[in-house]
Amino acid sequence: MYVKRSVVAGIGVVLALGVLVLIVRPHAAPGVQGLTVGGPFSLVDGAGKSVTDRDFRGKFMLMYFGYTHCPDVCPTTLAAMGAAMDRLPPAARARIVPVFITVDPERDTPSVVGAYARAFGPEFVGLTGSTAAIGTAEREYRVYAQKHVLEGGDYAMDHSSVIYVMGPDGSFVTVLDDQMAPGTMAQQLLKLGV
Repeated sequence: MYVKRSVVAGIGVVLALGVLVLIVRPHAAPGVQGLTVGGPFSLVDGAGKSVTDRDFRGKFMLMYFGYTHCPDVCPTTLAAMGAAMDRLPPAARARIVPVFITVDPERDTPSVVGAYARAFGPEFVGLTGSTAAIGTAEREYRVYAQKHVLEGGDYAMDHSSVIYVMGPDGSFVTVLDDQMAPGTMAQQLLKLGV
């Protein structure tokens, strides 16, 4: 039973990523020219302080949506982001804020998400919020997230897994593959002019 649900969830993630590729690369799909990625959000940081997208103006954001109970993809991706940050020259590093937004606000309280994000580097910001606020951020960034109930009553979160690069003005720049090597990620960021 679990395998069947995992397969269905996996297919859902693949389809969501396919739609995301069409959305973020409008030249490849003329029918989606009017769609945008990114937008306003109002969430809470690790200290319980309200944070909006406007608080990050003037810096590039490396945004990743995941959850702290994620067994593999999330910590691997965030570790790669942290290692990429370590490879950047100090001036470039100062122009980037890595932002982790939970898709599991039920378990990821401000203190939990804040400590989790900081474990990957001092620049990392962890954000959470109400289910409605997280839902708004997910819609703005075209994120797929779905609760997946496990045997025994616990649950996991199926979710899309890309790194969004947002410009200093808050506009969408590109997505980076979550499996990109840290050195390659650092090079890509430098090519983008960070």
